[in-house]
Amino acid sequence: MADSIPILADLELHPYLVDGELPSGLAGKVGIYAIFDEGYALQYVGYSRDISVGLTQHLVRCPQQCHWFKMHTVTRPSRTLLEEIRTAWLAEYGSVPPGNADQQSVWEKPIDAKAFMTEAERDAIANAEPSQTNKLLKQLARRVETDIKAQVADRGAQIPIKFNPKLKEQGLLALK
Repeated sequence: MADSIPILADLELHPYLVDGELPSGLAGKVGIYAIFDEGYALQYVGYSRDISVGLTQHLVRCPQQCHWFKMHTVTRPSRTLLEEIRTAWLAEYGSVPPGNADQQSVWEKPIDAKAFMTEAERDAIANAEPSQTNKLLKQLARRVETDIKAQVADRGAQIPIKFNPKLKEQGLLALK
């Protein structure tokens, strides 16, 4: 049987976290998901080769917007099918959620710690010797990492969060 396009409204709504963890059984599953905030407003529709990894990334990037989700797994991975489902879900919803519009980079790209620089950090980096810039960016990334982990913990998550150490030298935070 071929994969078909499910109706978003017909799919079961799942809590993002159950006892501090993502719901079990998502690891390694290919599919598409819709993420909702605390008030059940659609925030983002995306797909992943591993739904568990995708949902974890979004929780880290946008912890306050990730409270509920709906998902559909596919038996045969197909970007074309997943794109068709996303298009259908967005049309069904009637408007483009923030994560698929002006906030798309926040939902999909590594976190740029430079966006969270204090004035003192900005001055230190601007006046640093080139050999010191990466060290200062890494310090900045570590500070932002601490803040992000605290926000995720405040949401009740007890999942391990490990960022790629190589990217920290560029001031970027991406899950490893």
